Amino acid sequence: MGGRGVMSAAAEARPRQMERLDRGVVAVALPEGGAYVGWRLLGTDPADVTFEVRRDGAAVATVPAGAGTCLVDPRGAAGARYTVLARAGGREIGAGPPASAWPAPYLPVPLRVPPPGTAPDGRAFTYSAGDVSPGDLDGDGRYELVLLWNPSNAHDNAHAGYTGNALLDAYRLDGALLWRIDLGVNIRAGAHYTQFLVYDFDGDGRAEVACKTADGTKDGTGAVLGDGSADHRDARGYVLAGPEYLTVFEGASGRALATAPYDPPRGDVAAWGDAYGNRVDRFLACVAYLDGERPDLILCRGYYTRSVVAAWRFRGGRLSPVWTFDSDRPGLGGYAGQGNHNLAVADVDGDGRDEIVYGSCCIDHDGTGLYTTGLGHGDAMHAGDLDPERPGLEVFQVHETPSAHGIEVHDARTGQVLWGVPTTRDTGRGLAADVDPRHPGEEVWAGGAIYTCRGERIGDRAPSSTNFALWWDGDLLRELLDGNRIDKWDPAAQRTVNLITAEGCAANNGTKAVPCLQADLFGDWREEVVWRTEDSRELRIYTTTEPTAARLPTLMHDPVYRLAVAWQNTGYNQPPRPGFFLGEGMAPPARPAIRVGGPPSPAPGAGPSP
Repeated sequence: MGGRGVMSAAAEARPRQMERLDRGVVAVALPEGGAYVGWRLLGTDPADVTFEVRRDGAAVATVPAGAGTCLVDPRGAAGARYTVLARAGGREIGAGPPASAWPAPYLPVPLRVPPPGTAPDGRAFTYSAGDVSPGDLDGDGRYELVLLWNPSNAHDNAHAGYTGNALLDAYRLDGALLWRIDLGVNIRAGAHYTQFLVYDFDGDGRAEVACKTADGTKDGTGAVLGDGSADHRDARGYVLAGPEYLTVFEGASGRALATAPYDPPRGDVAAWGDAYGNRVDRFLACVAYLDGERPDLILCRGYYTRSVVAAWRFRGGRLSPVWTFDSDRPGLGGYAGQGNHNLAVADVDGDGRDEIVYGSCCIDHDGTGLYTTGLGHGDAMHAGDLDPERPGLEVFQVHETPSAHGIEVHDARTGQVLWGVPTTRDTGRGLAADVDPRHPGEEVWAGGAIYTCRGERIGDRAPSSTNFALWWDGDLLRELLDGNRIDKWDPAAQRTVNLITAEGCAANNGTKAVPCLQADLFGDWREEVVWRTEDSRELRIYTTTEPTAARLPTLMHDPVYRLAVAWQNTGYNQPPRPGFFLGEGMAPPARPAIRVGGPPSPAPGAGPSP
């Protein structure tokens, strides 16, 4: 079957620990009158679940099994309060908390902009809101948002210069600031330095926040890590000396729970490919279920030359190393220089445990090398069930080094190149999404041309955006997200049609023009977009108001998608996708093998779960 591979019975017997989410009810007053209402179908819901929608306590609709989990209430209006009751097997199985209808198609989340500062070189800097990652920090079944603040003097690794401190904030959706973490002067600010993970690592029902820290990092309670007076910056603004740490913070308070020496360590700066501090500080990070049941932290350093990937486990308030993969080790030289500015996580070999798709190579769940394609570094990559008619998952990747396969699709399990297109220059952008119902599977485009998932060139023009794709309107095709716009590709006319422009909002990361976050935060399975306003005084969470008949569980209960949301802020951001094909003509996805709640009970005769 396409997408999920073949799992062993042992793998199926170990469901994955996932978040316990509420119904995620969202309601929006419509300009033409009435209100749109959407809610979650959970991955744990039985197939016969039905829903009753109530407005201000009075029933307005009953939604049968099999119908979409959204509707338009003709009598709805801004401020009306909606609840959704779920029933299965003749009994009520839960009601979500009430939600008031928004007056506009977005929810504003007020922010506390950090004060401006002055760097040691005398240059003033200000802050703008950057990447966002969601997590249920307090265990109430609703997401909070963790935001990275970027100083205006942030630098790419290739450029010298002092930067302001990188800051992490946590907000409830009403704008309440839970805490602020100041990473301090010894963590340089820029797209490749701070990759932060928001996830429930220990299974207590509340998400933690993890990232690289250093002397002088100040946690959410004001406590200082290491030597608070140390300043390890050199005269060029680089931080190439001093201790490096990995810290896990409590999601509700920002309090540092555990800190360990950072692995992979810096070591000899020149061992990473240059002596001035560029390649040594190229970081990536993700979450993976290495044992198939509970999540671990994956921290990465280097990809242009030497590549090191280290797995960490957080249990019982302690951090412990699991394994380290290093391309400098004997026999692993083929993995050097194969990393991307991004990565992906999925069970590519069907054993129920996750692998790390590290650009042009793949690291197995046990820290051994699974394969390398040898095609080298690239800026964009998309891993998923691109071709539903073919067993397993595929990877679409573009490469900096021109070759016969500069644009290519390869087997996610073996690395075998399935098809490729020759290139003569660095191909910096590439996107995969089902945007044309006339062809099975996803289309992929790069270098100005669009192809089917099997490599057939179709049409003379590609979509105008090679950035993000998301599910927004009522069909199963994906729309295009670029800057502050959502557009739809018209394959017959070979042009894009604008659906929404978020006036007053801005994108991040320069020409990458990405949102703060794209994820299925609430409502049905379609995705929300989080943009910042131009002055960074608030985030705006946009949600669709288009009804759909398609009924799918929340994408956040698909493990591949949820992990993609967790790594979305890493390096050059890429859009999330599930582990099954979601598009025109799709087969119903398999019920996700997940559980929600606390840590699992050990099997009879077994020791405690790690």
